[in-house]
Amino acid sequence: MDNFIVSARKYRPVTFDSVVGQQHITGTLKNAIHNQQLAQAFLFCGPRGVGKTTCARILAKTINCERISESVEACGECESCKSFQNGNSFSIHELDAASNNSVDDIRSLIDQVRIPPQTGKYKIYIIDEVHMLSQQAFNAFLKTLEEPPSYAIFILATTEKHKILPTILSRCQIFDFNRIKVEDMANHLANIANKEGVTFEADGLHVIAQKADGGLRDALSMFDQIVSFSNKNLTYQAVISNLNILDYDYYFQLLDSIAKQDAASTLLTFDKVLNNGFDGGHFIAGLSSHIRNLLVAKEPSTLKLLEVSENVKKRYLEQSQQLSSGLLLSALNIANQCEINYRTSKNQRLQVELALLKMCHIASAIQLGTEGMPALAELKKKLPESAVSAAPAGNPAVAATKPHVNPAAASASNPTVAKPPVSSPAPQAETKPVPEQSTPAAPKPVGKWGSIKTSVSVPNLNTIFEDKKEEGDGENELVQGNEYFEVPQNAFLSKWNAFAEKLRSNNKITLYTIMTANPPTLEGTNVKVEVENMVQMDELKLGKIDMLNYLRVELKNFALDIEGVMVEKTKERKPYTSQEKYQAMVAKNPLLEELRKTYDLGLS
Repeated sequence: MDNFIVSARKYRPVTFDSVVGQQHITGTLKNAIHNQQLAQAFLFCGPRGVGKTTCARILAKTINCERISESVEACGECESCKSFQNGNSFSIHELDAASNNSVDDIRSLIDQVRIPPQTGKYKIYIIDEVHMLSQQAFNAFLKTLEEPPSYAIFILATTEKHKILPTILSRCQIFDFNRIKVEDMANHLANIANKEGVTFEADGLHVIAQKADGGLRDALSMFDQIVSFSNKNLTYQAVISNLNILDYDYYFQLLDSIAKQDAASTLLTFDKVLNNGFDGGHFIAGLSSHIRNLLVAKEPSTLKLLEVSENVKKRYLEQSQQLSSGLLLSALNIANQCEINYRTSKNQRLQVELALLKMCHIASAIQLGTEGMPALAELKKKLPESAVSAAPAGNPAVAATKPHVNPAAASASNPTVAKPPVSSPAPQAETKPVPEQSTPAAPKPVGKWGSIKTSVSVPNLNTIFEDKKEEGDGENELVQGNEYFEVPQNAFLSKWNAFAEKLRSNNKITLYTIMTANPPTLEGTNVKVEVENMVQMDELKLGKIDMLNYLRVELKNFALDIEGVMVEKTKERKPYTSQEKYQAMVAKNPLLEELRKTYDLGLS
């Protein structure tokens, strides 16, 4: 029986054109060879299985080829190409830095570099996994890498570019290899299957390509495994069974149940997934990807972003047209939150089931919100036009709970609202209209759900960043009038004390203390009140409007104003220590000192 050769080796590319998914690199290398602008050192970096070592070998073989074709490819027939293919070339050397990472290994390499090539024009050194070299080995390699002989070319390959010293990176031309696209990988597997006489389903090859995560070597290894498992009949079912992959059908059935609000079917589908040996976290992650694909399939322009076969792409397209974007976005948000909380949850199955139940009720929530909009529009029609115009921006429902006020009627019913003359020193302020008692309230709207009540006021986004009014403004306004009688001192103090007593009866002790601690000073129409700190000053400002409204009306002078004056009180410090307390007691009764001396007492 012939020795079996795995597909990763048997179908390894031998020319630039046969490299899969790295056209941006192969094209650059071919142009460099054609224009004879080869660098002294190359660095190939990227994930595993994307063609770094393969491209390094093709580049080395093509450079030393004696008869390069017009398409800048090695002929494969000259002595240099044959010796390289047979593995006995004296001009191309491969070094595994993972097992030869010491300083001595690099010194041995440097000694070999000094010897010119016996055959061919260049002497090429391919160093794989170069990031495994030690710090000392890198330092020993620096000088040779920067100024090698004219015939020496270094090709370095690594999967971890960040571990290489910047001094090494600066001496190389860096080529970043991309992950191979699913479509390119699936087409390459299909070509190999045709050459090997393997029957296949395109959906199965796409699943292998997705599972490989951009690495062609991994895809070829899985391909060989499934071909053996299925006896050269590579089907979609054989792939998902062998690779233990969740079938697309689970997710398509699940979204259909969510759209129908069938919670029982949803939970049974999840139970079937668990019974088949799949993890709940893997399931919810796959559900998030499935919903994402449905959102992508909503627009024809983004349909190309789906890395699936044409059959599965059609199923995504059909299901995406049956589901609304609102439902999909809400379900994706729930799945994402479940995925975040899954690992920290003690009952992980309940976490996933709770997320699925929430998704089943999304359609009801959307329908309820949709039906509520016509009800609000009907409510607005039933409101008086004046009430609608007076409603806050964006919140007509709030205005429905407020009675309509006629400003003219309010002014007529309250004569104290009249403004003082311009020459008056009294502060000017707009007066809040007082609603008439006889004004009828707005009719209560009746819709599908009966009377609608608003418990939360929606802010006006147009004015949300405007300066807030100070507390008290808008609720208590200064009364205005046109009376400016002279205020006697005795009458002023009498009304002042009367208002202070009124504050005490209402338990406003702080303001009461400010008013009674020190007698106020009346200077014309300006009342000066002494305060001892900023706390009292702030309290006086808060109660100023109520005080003025009372004094102006009672004293019939609407020019009165109150001003706080900060004063410093020099108070004796209270005794704190035992010695200070004793001295304070002796100052009041000197006989205590004689008593202490008579009985030889001490202070504790």
